[in-house]
Formats: sequence, C-alpha cells, structure tokens
Amino acid sequence: MNPEKFAQQLTDEGFDEVLARTLPAKQKLDAHSHPFSVKALVTAGQVTLGLGGALTVYRVGDVFSIAKGCEHSELYGDEGVSYMLGRKH
Repeated sequence: MNPEKFAQQLTDEGFDEVLARTLPAKQKLDAHSHPFSVKALVTAGQVTLGLGGALTVYRVGDVFSIAKGCEHSELYGDEGVSYMLGRKH
C-alpha cells in the first residue's frame, strides 16, 4: 500500500493525527507506552518491536499497531526506519 492511500485509510479509521517519521539507525527505546493508539506503515528501513515478550521485525510494506497504553520497546535497523503513522487519542 502506498503512503497516500494508507494516510486516507488512517483518517477513515478515525486516527486524528497522521504524520511521517524518520528515526535514526540503531537507536533503541526501552520499554515505554503512549497515551494514544498507533498504526503505522513502514516505508523505509526496519523496526523491531518488543510486544508481550515477543520481538517482531517490520520491514517496508509491513503495517503494525500498538494499543493505547501498551508497553513496548523499539529498535531501529541499520539504516534507521521511516513510516507513515496514525495516532488515535
């Protein structure tokens, strides 16, 4: 799915904030949570998410969701990661 169609899908699903983010290579964020739900489409690079004791790698074209308040960790790949992101507050 291309980023423009994904952004429209996010809006249709009630996400009130849609943005594009690029994060640096090999950065690690330890366990944390957000006060909003997230749905994202990876557009470049990769990210490894730690959710519920499992690590999952997301690459270009993959979509992931994180529920509001869900504790997770993040590790950005060797080239960093870029994604189209929706937040639902």
